[in-house]
Amino acid sequence: MAGLTAFTEPAAIAAAGPADRPDRVRLPGGVFRMGCDRDEGEPGDGEGPSRWVSLSPFQIARTAVSNREFARFVAATGHVTVAEETGASFVFAGLLPDDFAPTRGVADAPWWREVPGACWQRPEGAGSDIASRLDHPVVHVSWHDANAYCAWAGGGLPTEAQWEYAARGGLSGRRYPWGDELMPDGEPRCNIWQGRFPGHNSREDGFYGTAPVDAFAPNGHGLHNVCGNVWEWCADWFGVEPDPLPPADPTGPVAGTRRVIRGGSFLCHESYCFRYRVAARSANDPLATASHLGFRCAAADPAFPNHLEMP
Repeated sequence: MAGLTAFTEPAAIAAAGPADRPDRVRLPGGVFRMGCDRDEGEPGDGEGPSRWVSLSPFQIARTAVSNREFARFVAATGHVTVAEETGASFVFAGLLPDDFAPTRGVADAPWWREVPGACWQRPEGAGSDIASRLDHPVVHVSWHDANAYCAWAGGGLPTEAQWEYAARGGLSGRRYPWGDELMPDGEPRCNIWQGRFPGHNSREDGFYGTAPVDAFAPNGHGLHNVCGNVWEWCADWFGVEPDPLPPADPTGPVAGTRRVIRGGSFLCHESYCFRYRVAARSANDPLATASHLGFRCAAADPAFPNHLEMP
């Protein structure tokens, strides 16, 4: 990637101390209400019942990792992603040319196409690139790719509890990081599907496909785009049984077959995937890659005091 080799490695930034990481916010942790008691999610998603969760202080990235940042990681480490190794990844059909050659699809979701050569550098396969999308979130990254980047950057993927605490932005029990109304005063606050899925997107939010990682105003904790844009990998294995109460720094099941993803994506629409709410959750195979899967990094922050106790 020409022009992307001059940079400061995240590991070097981390060595300066947690307070000096402009790409991350420091959160005190404490107690919050995780999950949802509203009947809005899919029964098998395990959003509820809501429960008290206690978290130690931690840091979390203000944005999802961008193509520019991931290119720096690859330049420094030579990392080869799962999609590059397998030679294909899944792309939303609406992002492909009308005359794109037939490829394998998904029976229950025909809007997905397996595209040879699709990967983080070529999001729609041969002939596509990220030159105009360096500030967009990196996609076509598996859980393993995301975990490798975060380890290099000084930290790891956020736990599901850390992700939700940070995404709520200090608001308790609200549907979105900004409140309960999707578009206050008619103003889009996130990048999701608008119109009739999958045939027509009105693009009221200004985007078809991904948006820049900081395209919308941050929440109360300073995080951008925690709703919509791309699904974000979390550290946890997926499970639907809540942890025993009172949980402290929960990390999910000890084993599983799928990893948690949070936040929804540019493809989410209330008619079929109302998972861009902060309590919503889903999961995917840790080897899965697609044009709506991304991530952000987190890290423990033991230097940040936390004096809150469970109610």
